[in-house]
Amino acid sequence: MLSHLHISNFAIVRALELDWQQGMTSITGETGAGKSIALDALALCLGERAEASMVRPGADKADIVASFDVSQLPGAQHWLEQQDLAMGQECIIRRVISSEGRSRGYINGVQVPAQQLKLLGQHLLSIHGQHAHQLLLKADYQRQLLDAFSQDNAPLLQCKQHWQHWQQLKREQQQLEHARQQREAQQQLLEYQVAELDQFAPGEQEFSELESEHSRLSHGQQLLCDSQQALAQLYDSDDTTIYQALSSTCQQLEQLSGLDGSLAPVQQMLAEALVQVEEASRELRHYSEKLELDPERLQLVDERMGQWLQLSRKHQISEHELYQQHQELSAQLQALSRDDARLDELALQLQQAEQDYQQSAARLTEQRQSAARELSRLISHSMHELSMHNGQFAIEVSSLPLEKGSGLGADKIDFLVCTNPGQPLQPLHKVASGGELSRISLAVQVILADQITTPTLIFDEVDVGISGPVAAGVGRLLRQLGERCQVICITHLPQVASQGHQQLFVEKYTDGQATETRIRSLSDEERVGEIARLLAGENISASALANARELLCAP
Repeated sequence: MLSHLHISNFAIVRALELDWQQGMTSITGETGAGKSIALDALALCLGERAEASMVRPGADKADIVASFDVSQLPGAQHWLEQQDLAMGQECIIRRVISSEGRSRGYINGVQVPAQQLKLLGQHLLSIHGQHAHQLLLKADYQRQLLDAFSQDNAPLLQCKQHWQHWQQLKREQQQLEHARQQREAQQQLLEYQVAELDQFAPGEQEFSELESEHSRLSHGQQLLCDSQQALAQLYDSDDTTIYQALSSTCQQLEQLSGLDGSLAPVQQMLAEALVQVEEASRELRHYSEKLELDPERLQLVDERMGQWLQLSRKHQISEHELYQQHQELSAQLQALSRDDARLDELALQLQQAEQDYQQSAARLTEQRQSAARELSRLISHSMHELSMHNGQFAIEVSSLPLEKGSGLGADKIDFLVCTNPGQPLQPLHKVASGGELSRISLAVQVILADQITTPTLIFDEVDVGISGPVAAGVGRLLRQLGERCQVICITHLPQVASQGHQQLFVEKYTDGQATETRIRSLSDEERVGEIARLLAGENISASALANARELLCAP
């Protein structure tokens, strides 16, 4: 609940400290005194837009601090813990507005954006303004009220999820269908290109291998002659060969190393070279014996390379990129084929998604119809208490065609009312007068506030346009609500103000130079005088005072 409010240099408030109590608090005062100023300050604390004009003239900043007891508010505690902003059983919210219009928000001393203030505010209080009855005529607001009364968000959340999934699949199908014609033309070209390359079947390293083989085959005669000549020079000639000369030199150095050991390493190197020459000779002999002149193979390799180069030019790539081009075109063709397969798969998924949505929308309809019956009964009962003795209220929930559904379900929700006996139920906007609509709106707000269990409820002149017995009924409703939660009510009606467990009085002072609003708590005797003023105006009579005492003593 709201426990304390500090306001400094806000609008026409210089400085204000207010302690708030449990139960129903009535706020009264003269017209223009600024009865709503505390609520405006609270709204700023909870993330409303800040403007430079809100700072008191002559001040450099406005400072508003609201303290809440969250010991009995698990929702607020959980939110604060999730944001690492928890501070025991108390929550302190601060909003500072500079004279230039800049603002800063704080939760338990930590600076936060205004959006965080709004999110936390949903767990702390709810403000019902005097124009709330106008919203009651809007279809979206009627649906929100009914869903809020249900107190079970699961069917609505599930319906939204199924709707979003269904729509996502439909968008994917539309995109694939839209691209189908272009895809078919592209697919025909790819099928031809891939078939041609599949038939040619280029290998990953094949062109480099073909180049090597072509070079070897085209120079076969030269390779044979030159390799045999090299072999003769090394080993196989009748004349002195490199091997023989090296062997003779090695033997000579072996003898000399016996005379001078320092020649031994040189002799060892020549011995190793002799082994290498012999091994090279064997390899060269093996190469030359195996080397064959193969003009037919050369022609085949020549033709293969020609085809390779032709395909490379056709695809406007280098010959070394042909293999990769084949792989990429094949992947593109497979992707297009997968699109077709995906369309077939989507058809089945869409059928299932539509069925899931229909089922979740039907469950949501059932929940709304059940909630509508109970809420209609409660509102009708409250209408009777508010001097609409023959009034009847009904909420009609009817299913819409599937194509008119949305993430919010497939329902048409109508608030119907009958205010006179013998008349049929008709849409709210066609039947209810301004005063009747205001009373119905108040009944709805009180019922929903009770059901939703918001810890602090603020009613800002929601009793406009009513008086007499109706006002007394409104007062009783608000007091009953105040028995279960904290209620703050700004009113100009004595029948409502007198029902408060405590009462605040708003007054405005001026010294001719500046104007200031003050708010103070009234004692029991001061309450009698203020209620009498609301009853009789400035000329308070003994009968007005007596009437005021009677109202304050009434249950």
